[in-house]
Amino acid sequence: MKLGLKLLQERAKVGSFWWPYISNLPETYSVPIFFPGEDIKNLQYAPLLHQVNKRCRFLLEFEQDVRHALQNLKPDDHPFGGQNVEASSLGWAMSAVSSRAFRLHGKKLPYGSHSDVPMILPLIDMCNHSFNPNSRIVQEQDAGILVKVVAETVIKQNESLVLNYGCLNNDLFLLDYGFVMPSNPYDNIELKYDSALLDAASMAAGVSSPNFSAPAPWQQKFLSQLNLDGEAPLLKVSLGGQELVEGRLLAALRVLLASDMETVHKHDLNTLKSLSAEAPLGIANEVAAFRTVIALCVIALGHFPTKLMDDESVLKEGVSGSTELAVQFRMQKKSVIIDVMRDLTRRVKLLSSKEAATVKF
Repeated sequence: MKLGLKLLQERAKVGSFWWPYISNLPETYSVPIFFPGEDIKNLQYAPLLHQVNKRCRFLLEFEQDVRHALQNLKPDDHPFGGQNVEASSLGWAMSAVSSRAFRLHGKKLPYGSHSDVPMILPLIDMCNHSFNPNSRIVQEQDAGILVKVVAETVIKQNESLVLNYGCLNNDLFLLDYGFVMPSNPYDNIELKYDSALLDAASMAAGVSSPNFSAPAPWQQKFLSQLNLDGEAPLLKVSLGGQELVEGRLLAALRVLLASDMETVHKHDLNTLKSLSAEAPLGIANEVAAFRTVIALCVIALGHFPTKLMDDESVLKEGVSGSTELAVQFRMQKKSVIIDVMRDLTRRVKLLSSKEAATVKF
């Protein structure tokens, strides 16, 4: 927020060197903290709603802190030229920084590393995002700080310069930049690792005798190693993205659906967490784990009050920009879930055919 406050200070300063740049910044941003209440609800995704509410609360609390710090200052000492600094202006500054600043190398630290410092780079910040960029930022520090954009490939006349903002999911793209990436290969959905939820999923999948609610001591030990049990466990797990099924969740399912402790102990934790390690505990175990995840996906889809067809119909009606973004966001989340289901269903069919072929042989 320090850079945001500096931006507000320069905006309030008469004759600021940065005024030509600041005057061309958007008056408002398409990030969810500026959405109408109805469109925040339209996101339909609890983890993002939590983040939006968290940022709004921060701005309201920070407004009080700033007001308290400024209340007894003399006019000449006022850093914002006597102007009130409200939550809306703080939100504008925070959004300007989150959507335009780049994290570059700052001061050199011991052992040769550098601190990361957010910097606003006029003109460079006009480059849009792409996962297949034609340019990249290069920072040189031999003579002060020199930052430039260099081409990664041949760029044709009138072709836009695009940079990779990072391998981010759509939560961060929308929260920080105000857009949604369609078919984002890094998008995922968050779930809470919950034994009751897994019990419900396994029952729906027709998986018999799971030990989710009452794991054996040796299984509980594995869960602790995965930080899904014990003191201060990290219960947030994800589906989609590069892993398809987060390794910790996959390993937990494989272990809890296994009955033979000795077979499990033959494999290290990394193998149990790996989707590319095909059926390390046997085909039946793998099929049961995948079917449980598919059932989790069905439950997750059921938490959305609208279906994809409903969302598509809304977009055809012609809606406000914030409504369009909210609907696009939830559509992408549903697509992530559906893609996971399709991939795992394909894997289940392949494993089942292998098992059938083995039985015949």
